[in-house]
Amino acid sequence: MRNKLKSVLLLLILSSLFACNSNVVFDKNKQLENAVWKSSDIVKFTVPLNDSVQPYNFYINIRNSTDYKYSNLYLFIKTFYPSGKISVDTVECYLADNEGKWLGKRSGKVVDNRILFRRAVQFRHTGTYSFEFEQAMRVDELSGIKDFGIRIEKFEREK
Repeated sequence: MRNKLKSVLLLLILSSLFACNSNVVFDKNKQLENAVWKSSDIVKFTVPLNDSVQPYNFYINIRNSTDYKYSNLYLFIKTFYPSGKISVDTVECYLADNEGKWLGKRSGKVVDNRILFRRAVQFRHTGTYSFEFEQAMRVDELSGIKDFGIRIEKFEREK
């Protein structure tokens, strides 16, 4: 009887965790070796998207150490569309305010940031999209960036 109760509780907990993230289409982070992002390193993600009508929120995930010496991070973003089209963006991600206070969620010497890159964007073609990210900070080795990733979730209009 006790094992059945434990199994039911575990099932309820797991299903509630997955229900909270039902809008998440893609969420992946890649660890940067020794928390150093070299200018020659390209972080790549391949994302299958099969709904050309649904709007999505597109986030950039950055985990940095408090030893990171900048308040921002510039990125070059290259998007490869299923149609063969390629687009290139440059974006600045703010990691600290003007007084140097970290903007993300801090745990010890690590700061987690989820930065909205595109709100309610529609991917007009179904198929596989590829995203390539390069750090664009004008230094060959950028120290203090531990992980980098993206998150794409279904956009829901506020009610």
